Amino acid sequence: MAPITSGSGIPNGIHKPLTWTPSSWRDTPAKQEVIYEDKSRLTSTIKTLNEVPPIVSPYEIENLKSQLKDCAEGNAFLLQGGDCAELFDYCQMDTIESKVKLVLQMSLILIYGGRKKVVRVLRMAGQYAKPRSSPTETVNGVSMQSFRGDILNSFEADPKARELDPGRLLEAYFHSAATLNYTRSALSSGIADMHAPLDWSLGHPLRPKLVGTFSTMRTKDVHLHELSASPPTHTGAYIRKKSHSVAPLAVPELYYNTSSHFLWIGDRTRQLDHAHVEYFRGIANPIGVKVGPTMPANDIVPLLDILNPNCEVGKVVLITRYGCAKIAAHLPTHIKAIQESRHNNTVVWQCDPMHGNGRNAVTSSGKTIKTRSFDDVLSELQQALQIHRQHGSYLGGMHLEMTGDNVTECIGGAENLTEEDLSLRYTTFCDPRLNEKQALELAFLVAGFYRET
Repeated sequence: MAPITSGSGIPNGIHKPLTWTPSSWRDTPAKQEVIYEDKSRLTSTIKTLNEVPPIVSPYEIENLKSQLKDCAEGNAFLLQGGDCAELFDYCQMDTIESKVKLVLQMSLILIYGGRKKVVRVLRMAGQYAKPRSSPTETVNGVSMQSFRGDILNSFEADPKARELDPGRLLEAYFHSAATLNYTRSALSSGIADMHAPLDWSLGHPLRPKLVGTFSTMRTKDVHLHELSASPPTHTGAYIRKKSHSVAPLAVPELYYNTSSHFLWIGDRTRQLDHAHVEYFRGIANPIGVKVGPTMPANDIVPLLDILNPNCEVGKVVLITRYGCAKIAAHLPTHIKAIQESRHNNTVVWQCDPMHGNGRNAVTSSGKTIKTRSFDDVLSELQQALQIHRQHGSYLGGMHLEMTGDNVTECIGGAENLTEEDLSLRYTTFCDPRLNEKQALELAFLVAGFYRET
């Protein structure tokens, strides 16, 4: 297959190669770069990954793109959620089902409130890598590489275990494939039946008010079946990070990353002339871009010019993550920049109220850990809804770090969790997640907002 020739729309001052190949990103600077010492094992692992089947198909990817087009046009809502960082140990039946059931519960609420179909995307089946602000950390006085996710090294606080291991790429492939295989099996067995919401028990009781609400939705809303979208897809980005992760299948002259339906570029790695943007501009998958308070308004359109030169509707999801104290200063200028460009009405605006609202807390044992306040998360989401409405824009989705487990990692919410409660069930290996009750509360907020309009 011939390499892709770049189209028009590359901004002045950004000198992109005339052609794109799956490996052209290697000639550009890279943030969060992975450098393995064992080159021979890396070569062997890549060879194996080149030979195994893809995890998703281009047909599935194109189906998701068509649904994201609906989100961009205001006819659907994108619900995306799951763990901050998956572990290989999460590849278990109960763990997988709890995430699927939580997303289904939330989508039922959103369908009832917004009377729009819901596109459900899980941060699952490959969410094994995490960017880190520092390449090293000190644990009990010993310096070692930071834990960068199960796909790269071990969480075990030992310098040897923290060495980057290319063999973990293969482990990630098989855990991802097994997770997605079971998800597909559960969905084909009827777990997603929108008329049986009370069958989605997560193993710990819902509040009576929520049970009553689900019953009301089930008996009174005759449009649920019509509005329900396809089963959840997954965002296992960076399962296979090298050029072999792109497969030229199904459609001539298009390249797909067949390790995931939907990939995104982080707030740390969206430099216009760096490796992530160079790689993403050549793949046909839908693309997410994290947009934080450090992104100048005059950078957002040039970035879209590179990633989506043909202005394909729904191709790019802008995942905003400012923090509740900063969203009012930045979101309006970003909306205006898009509205005044040729990309107006092509992007999906998605609010991530988690990543800009981190804080440290001290537990009852005196340990300092990361947490998030439910009130801060709620505030950013409320402000996003209001700002988009005020500016004639449509908030087409929300992006949450959450779990179906009854954890105590974020303070506040209906249970009024405090810092003293965090140590009860704080199990995340990275960022704190909303538990089921907190996640459902946010779903009710969004549903109520759209129900009133």
